[in-house]
Amino acid sequence: MSVPSNENAHGSNDLPEGVPTTAAGKREILFNAFDMNCVAHQSPGLWRHPEDRARDYNTLGYWTGLAQTLEQGLFDGLFIADVLGPYDVYGSSDEATLKAGTQVPVNDPMLVVPPMAAVTEHLAFGVTAGTAYEHPYPFARRLATLDHLTEGRVGWNVVTGYLPSAAINMGQEDQMEHDERYNHADEYLDVVYKLLEGSWEDDAVVNDKESGIFIDPSKVHRIEHEGTYFKTPGIAFTEPSPQRTPVIYQAGASTRGRAFAGKHAEAVFINSPTDDLIKGTTAKIRQALVESGRNPYDVRVMSMQTIVTGTTDEEARAKYEELTRYIDVEGGLVLMSGWMGINLAEFELDEPIGDVQSNAIQSAVETFKKASGDDSIEWTVRKLAEWCGVGGFGPVIVGSGATVARELTRIQDETDVDGFNLAYHITPGTFEDIVEFVVPELQQLGRYKTEYAEGTMRHKLFGRGDHLPQNHYGSSFTLRNRAAV
Repeated sequence: MSVPSNENAHGSNDLPEGVPTTAAGKREILFNAFDMNCVAHQSPGLWRHPEDRARDYNTLGYWTGLAQTLEQGLFDGLFIADVLGPYDVYGSSDEATLKAGTQVPVNDPMLVVPPMAAVTEHLAFGVTAGTAYEHPYPFARRLATLDHLTEGRVGWNVVTGYLPSAAINMGQEDQMEHDERYNHADEYLDVVYKLLEGSWEDDAVVNDKESGIFIDPSKVHRIEHEGTYFKTPGIAFTEPSPQRTPVIYQAGASTRGRAFAGKHAEAVFINSPTDDLIKGTTAKIRQALVESGRNPYDVRVMSMQTIVTGTTDEEARAKYEELTRYIDVEGGLVLMSGWMGINLAEFELDEPIGDVQSNAIQSAVETFKKASGDDSIEWTVRKLAEWCGVGGFGPVIVGSGATVARELTRIQDETDVDGFNLAYHITPGTFEDIVEFVVPELQQLGRYKTEYAEGTMRHKLFGRGDHLPQNHYGSSFTLRNRAAV
């Protein structure tokens, strides 16, 4: 089986099985807001903008207000990124990242979810948590707790880690080798599945006040896991939550990462600055699902995107030009050094890229050349940082709500993504503008929902119930499927 063609994705009669549609019968564009529990996420320096409120990241009001704005705009979810160590590749120290505030300080993403859930009814929350440094037994309990408190509106973005600083601070000399990190993560997921899917039967909680029995012990089972990395013999310490296993997110783009996604993921985030790269990555992800015995549209592919918008194209362009005044060049180089694994402090800011002997840098520049469409730009190390100054490594659309809406539908139709992971330039202003200017235009085009579906996060995304589907690897650990073996 191969991934079906989707060249007419907007047409109601051409959509492959599993593609979400609007009430108008057209392919639906999904929106996630992309944030992080910090000051400077993807646009270093823009925290200095007079309208930016990122400094309030450590207050409840920031998060509850953002959640209410997103729900007003019918966003599908809020995805919260995370790292567990500072970016210290640039300059071989953390001095520059501390000065710029680039993804440091960073607070725990999970703790802001319950207050946001309390002030919303439908918005879902994707939280990032790594598999490298915490045992799956206590983590599964925290994950189930969040699923209970949100009434099934939570997903887990599974990351294996990429910053050596995190490994060092956890007492290790360095991270595990790339593919071994995924082998470790595979077993980590096995333990989580066994605890959340295969320990408690659905009716284990009796809650019988007459007999005094709260839980029927015969319906709670030890998981008896003993593998290469973990030994977990006992029972799950939480009763089943609405989704049992929250929706599984993933963002790895390597060959091994795509195989991991094919096996586990239900939503995948990609970060590619050109349409060709978005299309190619999306096709590879969908093919990875086919190779794992799943439908290629059993995953929702969300492409990172930054939007600068207003009432007119001219107003949006003026906003963008103002934003560029606040770009922090060194902060951009800090992030790019961490992402690329190259110490960009070793090069002069205005050194032409042609003189830089680095395949990774040359590859990045070739990608940016295609994204910019401007062959006249003389690419220097400074230009690299400025390019990433608004929106990080992802693409940027500048225009009126109508212009942006048309561009988003074009990208979806040409690349087969399900939606967009929307990074902010200033917060919450970016999201307020999208809700005001872009969402109504997408609704006019019949490409965006006009009301939420009921149910859990998984049911909203796929429309087939709260739990992992039968063809998902994790469902093999359910008590029902284990008994059938």
